[in-house]
Amino acid sequence: MSTYSNYRIYELKLQVGLTAYALYSALVPTPHRRDVEFPADGTTIRGWLYLPDSAARAVPAIVMAPGFACVKEMHLDRYAEIFAASGLAALVFDFRNLGASGGEPRQEIDPWQQAEDYRHAITYASAVPGIDANRIGIWGSSYSGGHALVVAATDRRVKCVAVQVPTISGHDSGLRRVAMADVPKLTAEFAADRLQRMQGGVPATRRIVGDPADNPIYPAPAVRDWFLESARSAPAWRNEVTLRSVEFARAYEPGAYISHISPTPLLMIVGLQDFTTCTDLQLAAYNRALEPKKLVTLAGGHFAPYCEEFETASSSARDWFLQHLRAAPDKRS
Repeated sequence: MSTYSNYRIYELKLQVGLTAYALYSALVPTPHRRDVEFPADGTTIRGWLYLPDSAARAVPAIVMAPGFACVKEMHLDRYAEIFAASGLAALVFDFRNLGASGGEPRQEIDPWQQAEDYRHAITYASAVPGIDANRIGIWGSSYSGGHALVVAATDRRVKCVAVQVPTISGHDSGLRRVAMADVPKLTAEFAADRLQRMQGGVPATRRIVGDPADNPIYPAPAVRDWFLESARSAPAWRNEVTLRSVEFARAYEPGAYISHISPTPLLMIVGLQDFTTCTDLQLAAYNRALEPKKLVTLAGGHFAPYCEEFETASSSARDWFLQHLRAAPDKRS
């Protein structure tokens, strides 16, 4: 089968999945959701808080954030609704510099700042009336999946973690996205951008997806199609990030933390055809994790959890959180 045919099949699956969700949303009531905001290192993080209906006592909460350069409207509402319908609260937020949240420079993605945003969100969720601060879980996907690994390993307020198609190694993934012969040119661009910014210039930017001739971060048609289709419901999304965001990403190694997550329960959902954050890197990282842990594999690629395998991915995460957060509160610090 040709590469074009594979991409066309992906496009059809994406369109069918989103159409089915639109029909579902029209028929099924949305759990109670309100806009929220909270401070984070001098800026403001904004998001949505989902609360389950008629909870008789304090409930567990799941803190959630989108992947690289994404905003919360890009399918996170679907996951939050699944969690809330099962009796879990869900806090969904945009990282600083992106979407509805504050922060400058706009479209700059610093993975360590984003990990801090998770911590701020955990703090906020812990203080919400009706949420049990001793039963907080975190969920992440792709780049935010990497953040969730780091935070789960270093913040013991987290009592359970679920990640799907997570970033494991910026170095190893980066070498697969950029030909070795092109790396010197890219590193020279990083250096020139740093000098320009030091001298008061405007940060250089890079398109996220687009025509390969425009040198986007992700030139693959399947990635382009997912972003552009998902952006239809996300007016705050912008098809660019600062060049420094790319430099930061290539140096980010969240997989180094995975063996430190235990004894916090870890669920990892991996697409067996993931060429974006790389199936083999994810499986190798899972093997380094200690118990308790669980692996769920999907037949598809990086975007399958949002599209044709959404039901498997969302129900697996939901069940993992229910299994580990519905029990008596864990007092471990």
